Amino acid sequence: MIKRAIEEQIIQNLFKGKAVIIYGPRQVGKTTLVKEITQQINIPALWFNGDEADIRNELADSNATRLKALFGNYKLVVIDEAQKIHNIGNTIKIITDTIKDVQVIATGSSSFELANQVNEPLTGRKYEYHLYPFSTGELIQQHGHFLPEKRLLQHRLQYGFYPEVINNPGREIETLKLITNSYLYKDILSYQQIRKPQLVEKLVQALALQAGHEVSYNELARLCGTDNVTIEKYVAYLEQAFVIFRLPAFSRNLRNELKKARKIYFWDTGIRNAVINNFNAPALRPDIGALWENFIVAERLKYNGYRNHYSNNFFWRTTTGAEIDYLEDYSGILHAYEIKWNAHAKVKLNANFAATYPQHQFEKINNENYMDFIYAADTR
Repeated sequence: MIKRAIEEQIIQNLFKGKAVIIYGPRQVGKTTLVKEITQQINIPALWFNGDEADIRNELADSNATRLKALFGNYKLVVIDEAQKIHNIGNTIKIITDTIKDVQVIATGSSSFELANQVNEPLTGRKYEYHLYPFSTGELIQQHGHFLPEKRLLQHRLQYGFYPEVINNPGREIETLKLITNSYLYKDILSYQQIRKPQLVEKLVQALALQAGHEVSYNELARLCGTDNVTIEKYVAYLEQAFVIFRLPAFSRNLRNELKKARKIYFWDTGIRNAVINNFNAPALRPDIGALWENFIVAERLKYNGYRNHYSNNFFWRTTTGAEIDYLEDYSGILHAYEIKWNAHAKVKLNANFAATYPQHQFEKINNENYMDFIYAADTR
């Protein structure tokens, strides 16, 4: 059992008068995590699965009297796939406000319904967590040393970090194909406004090919045969289902800085490779630069998120093509990073950026020094 980074945080915040909400894509181990937590605290849990119709009917638009009768003597209630239950935010609010000795843990594999229904009713009444595919740090903790993960770097770039992939060595491609074909778009396609499943798949493929590069909605619309409004809407759905994430452009002082640009990355490189059906080793890939950048940025965001390291994250580019791969803005300093696969590639900070933003730090991240950036960089 690979211990998840947020397990102890969640346990420490149980029975403090607030609901615990765990977001994350399907197949990343949310249910497994909650089962492990219930075993750790040794309190019997009453489980509800929002995928089941009778459970949805029972918990939708409920009231305190019905809920008390339903829970009986249970003090811990788990609602899996809570986003499927109509008005679930109000139901959790009733439990939190009126059945104070009951702790609710709710999980959701898509944020668009769960977040919309939960955030307003549960303002000030919830602890919120995001669970991703395994992180490098979690696997290092499992090994007890960083060396095994460093040796597996190329394997991780190819196949990623989904639990089923990690736990089924030798069947990585088969497992990733199953995830992408059966689970990846399930929440999106069940959403009532999604009526073009082929368009979603075509868009994901286009995004996979452009991962790590500045993305144009105009170009995506042309490639997919649709309009900008549809592309922007579907990109938002993919982000809310934890398939991808966006990185905006940084702009503050220079007239020629790009202001509305964005990069789009995948939370898992294995999923990205499965979408374009390319599992080649790094040495055989013309896209190794983009793949490496995707890997590093995703692992850095997992690392920061799990340790509650808050920053504003960007990339930087000018109309003349000058670029910095990744920026973190915290503590009044801009931390600039160039991400290069080749440890011997010559990199220097753009002089215009350095002059315009004197309060900065600069570092090159490569395949030799990356561990400090995504695992051991506890410098704040």
